[in-house]
Amino acid sequence: MTPWEMAAVLAAGTGAGAVNAVVGSGTLITFPVLLATGLPPVTATVSNGLGLVPGSITAALGYREELRGQGRRVLLLGVAAVLGGLAGAVLLLTLPASAFERIVPVLVGLALVLVACQPWIAQRVRRRRASGGPVRRDGGPLLFTGLTLASVYGGYFSAAQGIIYVSLMGMLLDETLQRLNAVKNVLAAVVNTVAALLFLFFADFDWTAVVLIAAGSALGGLIGARTGRRLSPAVLRTLIVSVGTVALVHLVLH
Repeated sequence: MTPWEMAAVLAAGTGAGAVNAVVGSGTLITFPVLLATGLPPVTATVSNGLGLVPGSITAALGYREELRGQGRRVLLLGVAAVLGGLAGAVLLLTLPASAFERIVPVLVGLALVLVACQPWIAQRVRRRRASGGPVRRDGGPLLFTGLTLASVYGGYFSAAQGIIYVSLMGMLLDETLQRLNAVKNVLAAVVNTVAALLFLFFADFDWTAVVLIAAGSALGGLIGARTGRRLSPAVLRTLIVSVGTVALVHLVLH
């Protein structure tokens, strides 16, 4: 990488760490930047997954106040994250690169739709709660299954997995969105860590990209956890959709 490319990857990692802590979808910032440096899509995804682990951890630590009283829930849903994250990482390593290159544009497009529709999803969640829809403290088998499948997606390609987590938990748990966001950060950290452990031994990755994203995401996770809630969700959403659209166009044309 050139010095300018390294600076861009570091900045992207910082932005992704902050966005992941607050909303999710930070991969839509780092992934196109890694592609622009010349990394193949699978190598970029693996390097990105490894690099975002520190950011996931710092974001989870930053939300520790909101995690109080949710230990049992985190442990239960963490099992779903481990199972799904492991399955997704295995799929990434076993499917041919050509399959990944065909699937990723679809996944990026899906992630962009989820980001763009996040206000509508949140509104539906609020209406469900206001109407007295059924909720359980642990969400029941439906939430466990849903989060397992979402974690399969997260282990394979992590863009917007946080939004999926929050929307699922918001529909099935009677909690504030801030406390759900705290659980989301823990689940993302679990998925990223499980996938990273597998990638370290069985995948090709770029150490320069990993180190730069790791440094940036660790800082970004702290920034996002401490100050991200003061930023306009509309601004973050616009940034994510804009960068993700560029990535989608790049993937389709190449």
